This record gives sequence, structure tokens and C-alpha cells, in this order.
Amino acid sequence: MKTGTIIKNFFANDGRKVILRTLKWEDLDDCLEFINSLVEEGADITVFQKVTREYEIDWLSKQLAEVEKGNTFIVVAEVGGKLVANSSITKKTGYSKHVGVLGISIKDGYRDIGIGTEMMNTLISKGKEMGLKIITLTVFSSNSRAKHVYEKVGFRETGRIPKEIYKNGEFIDHIFMVKELTS
Repeated sequence: MKTGTIIKNFFANDGRKVILRTLKWEDLDDCLEFINSLVEEGADITVFQKVTREYEIDWLSKQLAEVEKGNTFIVVAEVGGKLVANSSITKKTGYSKHVGVLGISIKDGYRDIGIGTEMMNTLISKGKEMGLKIITLTVFSSNSRAKHVYEKVGFRETGRIPKEIYKNGEFIDHIFMVKELTS
């Protein structure tokens, strides 16, 4: 799918218009602002330090290359011309090429209004198109909001690493979740 392709328009539960589309090179500055806003907030993500523009250029280049190869599918949510959420599904290789790894993050102020559910459903559909049979993801045990959304779209907890995350002086379990896809 071409970069910047609009996948879906919808209204969030709070009435704001949301555009789901594929990632494009022109999103660089929005991606940088997005990830750094999550770091500032202390969101439950694995990135814990602000990133530089150079780092984000490298990240975006690699992501778009993987999209071009068909190994990754990336969906962003845009509200009012600003990127407010980013998600992806990446196909594993070798004996695990039937498995996709999903990641999603949503900016503060845009959670709990249906964007995450729409993005998850889009990624699940794309996973089926990619020939995937299983989608996996991980979530911090402290992120009950995200875990609820994942369960709502059919993921189930399959394991956890106790105390794998150490954040703000506190140990947090890292939960593994799986969804098996049916045709």
C-alpha cells in the first residue's frame, strides 16, 4: 500500500474526526513530537528517553523500508492534521513467518475514544491479508487500559515475565498476549 494512503475516516467517541492512514516520510516531525510527548508523559512504552531528529530519521527510514518490502504495515491516526497515534504489525521470518508482532501507542488526550480499537481492528484485518495466523503483542501490567482494548478485540494473555520492567522505582510485569486469526 502506498505511503500516506487513507484507510478509513471516522468520528471518535468524543466527536473528533479521525483519519487512519499509512505512514509517510512527511510524518517525520510529527513522529518526533509524538514519541517525545509519550516519553515526557511517562507512558508505558519501552522508550524512556527523548529521541533526536537524527534518531527519528533513522527509525522512519527503516520502517518505510520494511513497509516497502511487505514485512511491516504501519497505521497512524491523524486528528486535526496532527499525528496522535502510531501502530504497526511486523511479520516474523523463518519458521515463524506466520506470526506478526503488533505495537500501538496513542498520545495522551486521544485515549479511550475508540481510536485504539479502530487501529487494532485495521491491523488484525491487514494481518489476515498478510497471511498471518497468529498476532502477538506485549503490554506492561500497569497499562490496564491497553490490556482491556487488546482483550476486547480477541487477544488473550499467554504469559508474563515478572518484574521485567523497572520504572519510577517500581517493578512491573511484562505481559505477553496472543490472538489466533481465523480465515
